[in-house]
Amino acid sequence: MSRISGAPALSMEHVYGLTLRVARWRVGAGETPLLFLNGIGADIAAAAPLLAQLHDREVWTLDMPGVGGSPDALLPYGAPTMAAVLIEIADRLGHKTIDIAGFSWGGAMAQQVAVQFPGRIRRMVLMATTPAVSAPGIGWAALLDDDMLASGLKLPTATPLGLAYQSMAMAGWTSAAMLPTLKSIPTLVLMGEQDGVVPACHGQLIAELIDGALLEVVQGSHMFPFTHAAKIAGRISDFLDAPAGQQAAA
Repeated sequence: MSRISGAPALSMEHVYGLTLRVARWRVGAGETPLLFLNGIGADIAAAAPLLAQLHDREVWTLDMPGVGGSPDALLPYGAPTMAAVLIEIADRLGHKTIDIAGFSWGGAMAQQVAVQFPGRIRRMVLMATTPAVSAPGIGWAALLDDDMLASGLKLPTATPLGLAYQSMAMAGWTSAAMLPTLKSIPTLVLMGEQDGVVPACHGQLIAELIDGALLEVVQGSHMFPFTHAAKIAGRISDFLDAPAGQQAAA
């Protein structure tokens, strides 16, 4: 593992035939580490403005195959396989229980992890995401998102094969039937009020399916976790730090 000044600790993990670049901020800090899963084609650098502001806890993320510093996968992978890969990496990092947060494509993957490994997840934050992907390409419309264009953020940083496999992994995916089983996992759903990629009604459906989930519609469009990073980081921290049995309201 190497540490670059002013950057997270980086490592390359080899799991189930995949090689994935992993980044960790504030290694060992706090009680429960947070795994963040980014949108389609987005790399560690794109997540950094948000994750660097989640203080007093370890936060880790990774580049999906064919994205950023992770080489292309040799074969397509499915959502259940990637969920198992993520939990295997958590095991290697010594994380038996984690919080999980996901944005857009990563929010769908976060749901898959929670459904597949509910005993490993303490709390969950879902941002600008959906409980069902009816066709390949969740997140592609973010390239024309108002917030993204205004901010100058440049996405994606993925190879054509990386984008294709990441899109295929979620083609036709849905968590709707299983979300009601996650009522024991406190969940915060954040949606952008001007999001034209994943409208707020998708988040409302998630909140209706997970008993006790909090739904909040916040300022911004699809890229709000990054274009309003300080505010969103504060809201995530408040939710994750709330006492057991209590979900902090906005």
